[in-house]
Amino acid sequence: MASEIDVRAALATVEEPALGIPITDLGVVRSIGVGRKSVRIDLALVLPPEWSEVELRRRVSIAVGGLTDVKKVDVVVSPMTDDELARAAAVLSGVPPVDPLRVVDANRPAEPKARVNPFTDASTRVIAVASGKGGVGKSSVTTNLSIALAGLGRSVAAVDADVWGFSMPRMLGVAHPPALVGEVIIPPRAHGVALVSMGFFAQEDQAVVWRGPMLHKALEQFLTDVYWARPDYLLIDMPPGTGDVSISIAQFLPRAEVLVVTTPQPAAQKVAQRAAAMAEQVNLDVLGVIENMSWFQGDDGTRYEIFGAGGGAALSDRLGVPLLGRIPLVAALREGGDDGRPIVVAEPDSEAAQAFRAMTERIDGELAPKRVYRSELKITQS
Repeated sequence: MASEIDVRAALATVEEPALGIPITDLGVVRSIGVGRKSVRIDLALVLPPEWSEVELRRRVSIAVGGLTDVKKVDVVVSPMTDDELARAAAVLSGVPPVDPLRVVDANRPAEPKARVNPFTDASTRVIAVASGKGGVGKSSVTTNLSIALAGLGRSVAAVDADVWGFSMPRMLGVAHPPALVGEVIIPPRAHGVALVSMGFFAQEDQAVVWRGPMLHKALEQFLTDVYWARPDYLLIDMPPGTGDVSISIAQFLPRAEVLVVTTPQPAAQKVAQRAAAMAEQVNLDVLGVIENMSWFQGDDGTRYEIFGAGGGAALSDRLGVPLLGRIPLVAALREGGDDGRPIVVAEPDSEAAQAFRAMTERIDGELAPKRVYRSELKITQS
């Protein structure tokens, strides 16, 4: 017959679905009751039920139900208490919980909360998607590239840094806002992409009228107060232009690579060049150029270059970087952005979806940073 030790060992293999952390580390397991052929497990939900309750029950039932002689698994769930949330928040933030027995001097000011930017090391590849002007489809490109990268089996996160024209929550089809565990923000996921956006903090018809310092603090919070779980990729949907947000991103994410989005017309290409010039001034590498709205294909199969031709190739030649791809002008791409059904999901076999997948394969393959090492080199301890 399975023992409580066996059950706890099985539960240690179960990760919280939305967080990817073993539930035993999060303090989710409240009690375990073992009968002759049945097990009852009381769990505390760290997130709202709609996030992961069904999947959590399924995972626990499978893990415990696989033990010898266990025929029935009862899983009882309820929300976390404030104390349990505080402990879970400490795990998520990597900060030890406050010792309740520690004596606090009332006359001494409270110690400020440590703010840690998890993207300062080399474990996450950061790609900023930029353009010199609005209206070139930069957010659509960021959304579909993110999903296509997730489709390669990579863990992907995105920050909608276009604080004035936030649109990624709608485009990605996010079903609910972020959750809050203590003071830790848990980003919602859609199509395998975790997202934080100003759209979660302001209504769609609300104008964000902020000066540079406020924008800087908001972007800092997007990076430091969110549980990101060290994704393989972080994509940044940059605002148009080369102002305060771009400077802040360069400061927070000094290893970021820049993708420049343009349309074929010369006027757009000239303006997009400024985004590349901004990257050079703040010491960010330009990864490549993406040309959007390259052509429209009629029912007769004829391609019509509505916005001209050659802008993407001219810009890539001028910058000395590859033209990663050209995306056709199709109604489904626009409709998917409005309906929360991105084209790489809604029409995966379409020409546009294939273009996005081809670009992500290049980004993840031939354009990935090269790791140069010598296997015979060893680090010895003295």
